[in-house]
Amino acid sequence: MGQCGSCCRSCWGQTKDDEANKDEKFGSGTQNKDLSDGPVKNRRMTDILWIPVFIAAQVIYIIVTIAGCQDGNPAKLYSPRDFMGAYCGVEDNWNNGPNLGATGSLSLTMNLTSTVDLLMKQAVCSSPASEALTVGNANYGPLLSTQAERDKYLCDCCIAPCGGVCDGSLALEDFSDPTALFNSMSSKLQELTDLSKATELFSTGGANGEMFSTSAFWEEATKYFNQVCVTDCTVDYTTINGSSGIRTFTYKPPPDSDFYDIWNTLLNANTANPLVAKITELINASFTFEALPFATCPYNPEFCVPFPGVGFQELAGNSMYCTFDFAGEVIDAIGSGAAEALRAIGVMDIASSATTELGKLAGDFLSAIDAFIVISVLSFVIGIVFLVVLRFTIGICVWIAIVISILMFILGGAFIFTLSIQCSDAGLLETGIQTSVAIAIAGTTAVSQTITGEEVSEECTGDCQDYRGVQHYSKNGLSCVTWDDPSRTRMSQYSSTAYPEADLEKNYCRNPYKANDTLKHDTIWCITSDELVKWEECYPIGVIIPECDDGHEIEPEEWRTILHYTSYVIWGLGGVWLIIIICMVKRINLAISLNKVAALFLARNPHVVLIPIVQALVAIIWTLLWMLSAAFLLSQVPETYTPTASYATYADAYGTSGTCTFWDTLTGNTDCTEGTPGACNDMWPSGSVWKASGDQCEFDGDIAKCWRCSQPRYALDYRFAISFFVFLWNNAFNVAMGQILIAMCVGIWFFTKKEDKGKVSVVPQALRTIFRYHVGSVLFGSFIVALVQFIRYLMKYFEKQAEAQKNRIMVYILKCVQCCIWCFEKCIKFLNKNAYIQIALCGTNFCKSAKEAFFLIARNFLRFGAIAALSGIIHGIGFVCIMSGTAVAGYLYMQELHPDLSPFMPCVCFLFVSYVVSKLFMNVFGLAVDTSLQCFLACEEMDGCGDFVPSTLRNFVKKKIEGKGEADSD
Repeated sequence: MGQCGSCCRSCWGQTKDDEANKDEKFGSGTQNKDLSDGPVKNRRMTDILWIPVFIAAQVIYIIVTIAGCQDGNPAKLYSPRDFMGAYCGVEDNWNNGPNLGATGSLSLTMNLTSTVDLLMKQAVCSSPASEALTVGNANYGPLLSTQAERDKYLCDCCIAPCGGVCDGSLALEDFSDPTALFNSMSSKLQELTDLSKATELFSTGGANGEMFSTSAFWEEATKYFNQVCVTDCTVDYTTINGSSGIRTFTYKPPPDSDFYDIWNTLLNANTANPLVAKITELINASFTFEALPFATCPYNPEFCVPFPGVGFQELAGNSMYCTFDFAGEVIDAIGSGAAEALRAIGVMDIASSATTELGKLAGDFLSAIDAFIVISVLSFVIGIVFLVVLRFTIGICVWIAIVISILMFILGGAFIFTLSIQCSDAGLLETGIQTSVAIAIAGTTAVSQTITGEEVSEECTGDCQDYRGVQHYSKNGLSCVTWDDPSRTRMSQYSSTAYPEADLEKNYCRNPYKANDTLKHDTIWCITSDELVKWEECYPIGVIIPECDDGHEIEPEEWRTILHYTSYVIWGLGGVWLIIIICMVKRINLAISLNKVAALFLARNPHVVLIPIVQALVAIIWTLLWMLSAAFLLSQVPETYTPTASYATYADAYGTSGTCTFWDTLTGNTDCTEGTPGACNDMWPSGSVWKASGDQCEFDGDIAKCWRCSQPRYALDYRFAISFFVFLWNNAFNVAMGQILIAMCVGIWFFTKKEDKGKVSVVPQALRTIFRYHVGSVLFGSFIVALVQFIRYLMKYFEKQAEAQKNRIMVYILKCVQCCIWCFEKCIKFLNKNAYIQIALCGTNFCKSAKEAFFLIARNFLRFGAIAALSGIIHGIGFVCIMSGTAVAGYLYMQELHPDLSPFMPCVCFLFVSYVVSKLFMNVFGLAVDTSLQCFLACEEMDGCGDFVPSTLRNFVKKKIEGKGEADSD
């Protein structure tokens, strides 16, 4: 009993014997340090007090889980949700949400705001409307009475250049004749409102042209469709025919739209005014849609308008999710191949939007529980195969590890260097086009000026009103037309006569405006030759990579410079690493020999593989049970967690993204914009945001409040924290038990006589010794690891809360804290592992073993460092092989048996399980190497241990002993 629970004495209160044995080496005749006959036989129970503590933790976990089962509803993690966050098939939804008890299928209807938006702008921003609103005629004045209203309208419609709103005119077909506008718009809207014209809607020969017939529309399917709950997946535009309770809805812009007042002005205009009569008739007659019955689609009519020609079918048998299925007449019109391609694109876009919620992803895991079990078993097989292959390829793996370590420096430096010169804006293709145009124009201009001997300055300042260069192409390569071209009818108000000081020479880009103009652009532009793009910005010649609209990929410039030089530093470190490898050839040879010993151990004792198999089974069963229990705890979102109020803007509800970077924080830059949290996502986990229809909006005076919050699928509280800590502790205990058992097995085998190696069954001896004497020590060590991990995850939780609050400084601080804790965790795990080896060999308690392991590492830090570096890379190869094999097999399994589910979360679970399995299997090999190293060091310090030392290490021990003998003789 003298050593039972003696941790405190060993760690904090030293006796004289403790002081005398400080930094004690292995040696014959030394208590607990003489391994001449193998691991110490005379042992006592160590750290026994941790056993009741562990049992108490399990009891608390069971109590918390039982309480969660009474109130939780895991179905909330995977049940389909509509656009406002309500659950399909649920009668009582949060915040007096719709009764969806009879509508359990998630389908799609037309998003009128997005679908009709361009048509609305085409009508409101047309030349007849612009003339009626801003100019008028001899008999009727402009409908907009003030200049401020007219300027706002011109700016909102991008009719005139105005900085900060548009970078070019709207690419919409314009009509100068009101009758032509009426006829064209009526035809387009009829294809959307008349369900019998579905074939024309998706035909390139229809009035809408390629708007709905190309892949571009279907690539943004989430933009043009609402997710709503309906009775079943057969509900579509054909449901309108012959159904009772059909509803209608007349479109108008949302109350918070910039065009809401303009729309009402045109709607209520005097029809005797010839400028606006046709537009008013168009608005009154052509923007009315039929909506599904309330019993089929229990929402306001605006959200229940079916998309003509688009049918639906179940994603899979008995699925609650509906997917696209074109009507027969549409397929006949556009062809089966095109219909299938467009359907697939739409499904991909809708499916991608479904992977944004962690709760939904957890639900996918619960629905694919069979795949989890099958792939977990398969992960065992992959791990066993890898260990078998490793036995025959260990030498190759070591040298591959060395090559990979050098390549990592080379490739890492190349990646950082590439990142430092990368520039991004609206898109990769657009960036390429603009850069190519700039290079081509700069080249041709340079050649031309060389030939003619002329030299024109391309300099400009501020908004470039003083630019007098010769650029005559827009930023996307559109040619500019002459400012004084008499045949030009578009934007005729811009000419050299109207702006004599702007130097509107030929077709060169300029930024013309007068001092008293209210509409001013912020850079040079020109009138283009393109019929759709009336005007567009330009870049001065010689600006090859201009400032991107959305900034560089890496901001600010100082960071790009830092990254540029960092790449050279990484390459330099690679060179240093190569020199170190050359200088440590002997230690690398020792590492190879130790790896061969580990391979030999596995070859002579293949039954040791049973330890990680049992560990993996325990880990999988425990992980499965814990995830099921955690689902009950996660699904309990309090009623008051999310606000129920309405908000005027998206920014009020969802917040804004700041432009400040880490560098701005360090330098104290005040020119950037700080982000602000929204009412719906000012804490994590965050809810989502949705926009109510006009009738559902609340009004605060003239301010429309249409934005509302929806609850997250899950929430975290103290009960989940308790459950999660027990999960971490159990996992750490499982890993630690495997480590100490394998260390015990290697220790027994290493010190067994040569002729008996492979004959002695090491696993039963290890099990008896560890479970009889050292369970408490393993619980103690695993508790420390779990506590450090829990604190790191807690810091991550606080980081997410700081992100939700847009507190950049706290986010950076917490990231640094997590990094420090992660490093500390790695050190703790490394020390724990060697402490377990000391426990297995010497039988001491955890604290004393950790101390002895620390001093042993200090005496041989170069050897430990070399072996750890090489073994770490070998472990990485093992992790990659086992995890990638498991993930690929899991993905293929999901595609075949669960095509209706997103494979993302199940594959994440597969990767998690394969990571655990990889960790357990690689522990067999890694612990064999590490334990062999300590056994080898024991033999060195005891000046040889007999003929049982494996042949691959015998020469190293012999040389060490001979070296000592020569030193003593000297």
